[in-house]
Amino acid sequence: MELGIFRMEALNNLVSPTLLPDIMFYVFAAFTLLFGVLVVANPFSRNPVTSAMFLVLTIISMAGLFVLLHAFFLAAVQVIVYAGAVMVLFLFVIMLLDLKEEQRRKVKKVAVAAALLSVGTIVAIFLKSLHATSLNAQASPTTEGDTALLGKLLFSQYVLPFEVVSVLLLVAMVGVILLSKKDLK
Repeated sequence: MELGIFRMEALNNLVSPTLLPDIMFYVFAAFTLLFGVLVVANPFSRNPVTSAMFLVLTIISMAGLFVLLHAFFLAAVQVIVYAGAVMVLFLFVIMLLDLKEEQRRKVKKVAVAAALLSVGTIVAIFLKSLHATSLNAQASPTTEGDTALLGKLLFSQYVLPFEVVSVLLLVAMVGVILLSKKDLK
């Protein structure tokens, strides 16, 4: 009995309350990166439905990161809207089009070059903006639990990133449709 109490005290000393959020951040970040890579490069199956399921897991991992930031409303919206509604829409499109392996389009070299150029541009913009900002470790969320203030902030100060994300989702939907479209002869 005394050995079990000693083990519990050692475990409590190992994982302090201030260290637990850091550990959870690295766990959720690793899951988000892992599942994000598995969406694109799925070694388990060529079926697009499995990639869509990995996208759901990526979204849920990102919701865990929002919870760690005390953005509970955003975490709930992330799960309900993206993992719920948008993924159901994507799954319906994937399952309704149901393409066979021989009917899929071949990847063109120009499309690969354009994709690499786009990814390189996005990474360059990200690195430039990361270099221009100063990261403050003591910053805390100011809109905790206030959805009206969050909405005002989202549609005033952060309207451009909000619109960029909406255009990105539109481009993703068009991309899914174009990738799954049959070649006309």
